[in-house]
Amino acid sequence: MKKLIVMALAFSLVLGLGLIAHAEDYPSEPITYTIPFNPGGQSDLEARRQQPMLEDILGTSVIIQYKPGGGGSVGWAELTRAKPDGYTIAGINVPHIVLQPLARGNAGFETSQIKPIAFFQTTPIGLAVLKDSQFKTLDDLIQYAKANPGAVVTGGSGTWSGHHIANLQLQEKAGIETTYVPYKGAAPAVAAFLGGHVQALWGNSNDLYQHADKLRVLAFGTKEPFAPMPDVPTFESLGYNLYASIDRGAGAPPGTPDEKIKVLQDAFLKIANDPKVQEQMLRDGFVPMALDAQQAAEYIQQKVEDWKPVVEKFKK
Repeated sequence: MKKLIVMALAFSLVLGLGLIAHAEDYPSEPITYTIPFNPGGQSDLEARRQQPMLEDILGTSVIIQYKPGGGGSVGWAELTRAKPDGYTIAGINVPHIVLQPLARGNAGFETSQIKPIAFFQTTPIGLAVLKDSQFKTLDDLIQYAKANPGAVVTGGSGTWSGHHIANLQLQEKAGIETTYVPYKGAAPAVAAFLGGHVQALWGNSNDLYQHADKLRVLAFGTKEPFAPMPDVPTFESLGYNLYASIDRGAGAPPGTPDEKIKVLQDAFLKIANDPKVQEQMLRDGFVPMALDAQQAAEYIQQKVEDWKPVVEKFKK
């Protein structure tokens, strides 16, 4: 009996050491970083910025792949079904990962299934028109929309996304009706807008900043003016309590071990807190952010509570 106990203890010790060694070896294989939108959008741009730094920090290759569709839901549904071994991660966006399950009911995933790693960026959303548009101010657009219900065609990335919900909120707060056209990501939405296929664009701050010579931003959904474009009014300053932004981070499949999440979290936060990266973000029209896995989980839960009544109000 004594011999059996000793053997059991020895086996447990060996098993425990094996698990520790396995954890310490992580990552030892390439990591797949899925972007649930088309190439060229904000999520892709940030992932491409991070890729070489992640590879340097983690000591393994990081492969970026794209799974666009459903305002991100196609990629996130696939993420929740992936093997929770730390080798599959995805870009996550708030409010998208919250709005999709709340609004669709069959989004293919639940917000709670995504295990957050970190948040590293927030992007204000603004409403823009082309430079030669008849709408010189937000009031011009609103007055026209009131006189011509449905005639103003706006574009944005996806349905039940930050852009879509901002459009719904403006319609309610201003008492107007517009026609919203969803695109499979920010890049195609911007291309359609610049090509004259829609009259107005719900755009992310970096896109609007990048194309400032071709467009006029009527307002931003921020509390304070967007620093790179300080002359653009906020919706609040124009009498509309409309706040809109997209917060970007990374997530993993449910069941991914906490010790692997910690490794990934530390890598993402090291990049997010790098002064040079923050300077680049600001120069590109992004706003730096740095939330660890626990803070990210709490932030997402708060957004679920904030957005649930909003979705119930607008959902038909």
